[in-house]
Amino acid sequence: MRLLLAIGSLLVGGTIIFQARYKIMNTLLAVSVLRKLIVTISMNMPFIRKRLLPMIMGRSTT
Repeated sequence: MRLLLAIGSLLVGGTIIFQARYKIMNTLLAVSVLRKLIVTISMNMPFIRKRLLPMIMGRSTT
């Protein structure tokens, strides 16, 4: 019974977070320290940097 309750709670919580994901993201990105941290972390990931930098610099992504 507890397992069923835990799974149900996770599903409901996941659904709520999924529905409010953009509002949560905007709230987090409004804080300048968190925004800088997120940009720093994402630029250290090669697959993100490889796709993002050419778009910023105006080159093709191929």
